[in-house]
Amino acid sequence: MLDNLSIPEDIKKEPELAIPSIDEQKRIVEELKRLEEAGELTPEILEEFMTGKRTAPEGE
Repeated sequence: MLDNLSIPEDIKKEPELAIPSIDEQKRIVEELKRLEEAGELTPEILEEFMTGKRTAPEGE
C-alpha cells in the first residue's frame, strides 16, 4: 500500500526528542493548565513545550 511512498534524500530530519518521564509529563500538564487558566497560554508557548525548548518547572 505504501510501496509508492518515497522520502527525498535531501530532506532535513529534526532530531528526535526524548520522551519525558511520567513525573515530567505531569508537571508539563500542570503548567499548561496553569497558563491556560491565567490566560497566558499562547500557540508559541505550546510549541515550545512540544519541541522541548521549554520544560515544566521543577516540583516543590
